[in-house]
Amino acid sequence: MTRRSAILSLSAASAALSTLPASAADIPAAVTSRTDTAVDSYLKSQAADGSVPDEYLQHPVGTASGLIETMTAALLHSGSKHFGSNELVARIRSAAGFLERSQSPEGFIDLLSTNFNSPPDTGFVVHNVGTAAAVAKLASNDTVLGILRPFLVKAANGLAVGGIHTPNHRWVVSSALAQVNDVFPNPAYLKRIDQWLAEGIDIDADGQYTERSTVTYNTICDRAFIVLAAKLKRPALLGPVRRNLRAMMYLLHPDGEVVTEVSKRQDQFVRGTMAAYWFPAQYLAVHDSDGQFATLARQLGADNARLSTLMEYPELNAALPASAPLPDDYEKFMPVVGLARIRRGNLDATVIMQDNSRFFSARKGAAVVQAVRFATSFFGKGQFIPSGTVKQGGSYVLSQSLEAPYYQPLAPAVAVDYKNWSAMRDRRRKTQICKLSQSATVTEKAGGFDLRIQAQGTPGVPLAVEINLREGGELSGCRPAPHVEGGWILENGYGRYTAGGQSVRFGPGAAPHLLTQLRGAEPKLPGVSVYLTGYTPFDRVISFEF
Repeated sequence: MTRRSAILSLSAASAALSTLPASAADIPAAVTSRTDTAVDSYLKSQAADGSVPDEYLQHPVGTASGLIETMTAALLHSGSKHFGSNELVARIRSAAGFLERSQSPEGFIDLLSTNFNSPPDTGFVVHNVGTAAAVAKLASNDTVLGILRPFLVKAANGLAVGGIHTPNHRWVVSSALAQVNDVFPNPAYLKRIDQWLAEGIDIDADGQYTERSTVTYNTICDRAFIVLAAKLKRPALLGPVRRNLRAMMYLLHPDGEVVTEVSKRQDQFVRGTMAAYWFPAQYLAVHDSDGQFATLARQLGADNARLSTLMEYPELNAALPASAPLPDDYEKFMPVVGLARIRRGNLDATVIMQDNSRFFSARKGAAVVQAVRFATSFFGKGQFIPSGTVKQGGSYVLSQSLEAPYYQPLAPAVAVDYKNWSAMRDRRRKTQICKLSQSATVTEKAGGFDLRIQAQGTPGVPLAVEINLREGGELSGCRPAPHVEGGWILENGYGRYTAGGQSVRFGPGAAPHLLTQLRGAEPKLPGVSVYLTGYTPFDRVISFEF
């Protein structure tokens, strides 16, 4: 059957389309227009088999599920130019057929980049298709519900017994099951949800989930708990969402970027915004009549509100409460996460207290110090990564202790070869033990910060401090570093970096040697890096003035 004949054969069914309840009539025109644009793009890119191939000629299942969600919303919303479209019904049917053919016998799909026969990735796909089914149910549209049922039921039957990889997957799977149960009820789905929930919700005292993924997996968890709370009528599950959203207010840079240094997932050090937090912010702003959540929802809604979500949860179209200001003048200590945040209006800084070489960053406007690190060439393991932090007065003191011995012959002698070298080394007597103590002390001052770098113990060890600056600005007061692209040396005095009309002045410099890429240190960060150098014992205060 050709696509044209399929469209014509569905004309009778599409003529019976109904719209959503009147409470959805307040959906902003900009949201509908954005959806219509997405539908137009899908109409051009969808292949004859129902999939949407990517630039690598692969056919991701997730993209096809997104097509179904977007087209269903447009199809059933009276404000869309595609409302009641015969062609959209045919395209949804085609995409659903592709999803069914992509399922394994257990009901799962493949994530081609990494996971195969994957329950959690099936859960992500069900999120999109389940939203489309919920919208169709609210619109009393049995045609679309019938199209989506085979994939959803087979997938949910698999999710009711399938496993997971990571902490957030428990909530991905549970919320997917809640969505399917909402349209095609099955006690087995609820039983499985309760099994996962019985493990407890993994949010810490600082308001972060296990993965601390501030751009990606936080939002996935927040969405999951809202879906579970709404679909299962369990409002207590909104608690972790509130805690996470409150915590995120202290992980926002003045320009809206999110602090990502603490993430344990692939979004660590990635530049991102709160865009994906629109749904939890909007939901809780309305549900709790909360002014701060309303502020977030207003900031995010213009570009990120989804038509399908506003249709599935028509109560979200209610007027938001009056906005309340977000915190912008604070010093926030997060001991579980190992993070301190300092913000004074448009100036802010982040101190990472453990397990991270990029222990300090600061910014004001476009003048961004992305990271400060330092390393010594101490036996190839001198990269400073704090293992302990204490608060002393108004300062944060980060510390690390290193030790490197030489080894004596085994007594009594034992045969040593490639098989047992490492095991035998631990039995050797240690002599000529070299030690090095390294620390960084961060102190706030008016209009900036002082950073004291210290390294003492074994004398004469080369040291290099790296100040990494966001690209796009102009640097002055420095000279090029030998054989290092994007590397500069601050020999003396102060350097200045200016971007977007804002500048940061830093120094004073020091460069008794010009070696910046020390053995055992982490590679230079991308972009512009300015170095100060020295030898142990080293004790120097570097000022950052914005």
